[in-house]
Amino acid sequence: MVQIGEFFMIRELYQKGWSITAISEETGFDPKTIRKYIKADSLPERKDRSAKKISKLDPYKDYLRERIKEGTTNCLVLFEEIQSLGYTGKMTILRDFVRPFRSQPKKQATIRFETSPGKQAQMDWGHVGKFEVDGEMKDISAFTMVLSYSRMKYIEFTDNMNLETLMKCHMNAFAYFNGVPEQILYDNMKTAVIKHSPVEIRFNRKFEEFLDYYGVAPKACKPYRPQTKGKVENVVGYLKKNFMQRRLPKSLEGLNNEVRRWLDRTANRKINQTTQEAPEIRFQQEQRYLAKSNTKPLFPINHWELRTVSKDCFVSYKGNRYSVPFRYVGQEVKIKETLDHHLEIFDSNERIASHPILDGKAKEHIHFEHYKGLKTTSVGLATHSRLQPSNLEVEQRSLQIYDQLEDGDLT
Repeated sequence: MVQIGEFFMIRELYQKGWSITAISEETGFDPKTIRKYIKADSLPERKDRSAKKISKLDPYKDYLRERIKEGTTNCLVLFEEIQSLGYTGKMTILRDFVRPFRSQPKKQATIRFETSPGKQAQMDWGHVGKFEVDGEMKDISAFTMVLSYSRMKYIEFTDNMNLETLMKCHMNAFAYFNGVPEQILYDNMKTAVIKHSPVEIRFNRKFEEFLDYYGVAPKACKPYRPQTKGKVENVVGYLKKNFMQRRLPKSLEGLNNEVRRWLDRTANRKINQTTQEAPEIRFQQEQRYLAKSNTKPLFPINHWELRTVSKDCFVSYKGNRYSVPFRYVGQEVKIKETLDHHLEIFDSNERIASHPILDGKAKEHIHFEHYKGLKTTSVGLATHSRLQPSNLEVEQRSLQIYDQLEDGDLT
């Protein structure tokens, strides 16, 4: 930039008859600059050095403030979002903008335990909020399993955490990994661990049968020590800070479709800070050590059996008897043992009774409301002589509905 004094000097030399070449040699300025100021009608304007430089991030700051107010401070998520809106800048200025809005949590030092390929997986549930399921807003949880060696992740959202759902999610995870680890580490969730003391760890019997079917050895971590299964705890945290910060579908089905894409495109491709490799790369080595899960049929979660209701309103199951509403005397009903160790009894349309499974033999479990409306003995149970078909309204119904139950059309 030519200073004001130099501007006047250039014009004075020119007026004295100096050539542009001579003025250039004398002052050191480019001949183009000299010609420009000889032709100028006024003094050169100074640039305002205090003027604020326009940032590439400026057009997106209002959007970013809105997303931060919604609770999203993950720069990777925000970077992807503003890139889709046209942002062409770098991550650095975005991090500088977001940094004041973030709080830095205190970290506790722990010793990380590494396992060999195929040896172990860790599993946990994480609550993620309310989403729509069949038109109703429900609390949704994330089933999360991570292979300890590769950090390969599987996540599935559910509207309950019962034993049947837990087992179905395990089978879906095995299918996603195309294999089964030797051992799975759990916390003390009641669906899996029913007793954990210094001298005894007892797993749910049905769940233990399920894991044994696939050749998996369950292991329970110590109570109140979440760092024992720190790998899966980190995945749950990553899910909430990254995936759950995005704009997501409000239905359970849409949520599961999106998380599968996120696993394949983002979570299992992101380089792990400990292994310094992406899970999908490290998984190529680990998969060779996983036991195959597709060499046998899926574990049977429900097993249906037919029973005829006796004249005194009972059905038999494994040497014990369970009451049924009196109007079903003489009819065939369908029964199943649930994964939480209950016996459920169905007619052609709906469940008509539920009982806890009894231990031992020759025992009875009775719901007295099943006899309501009948003449009873002094102990409150209907007598055999008064439970004749002529005294009861016995409905004749087709069992075709059970085929639908078997296929999963009804629940």
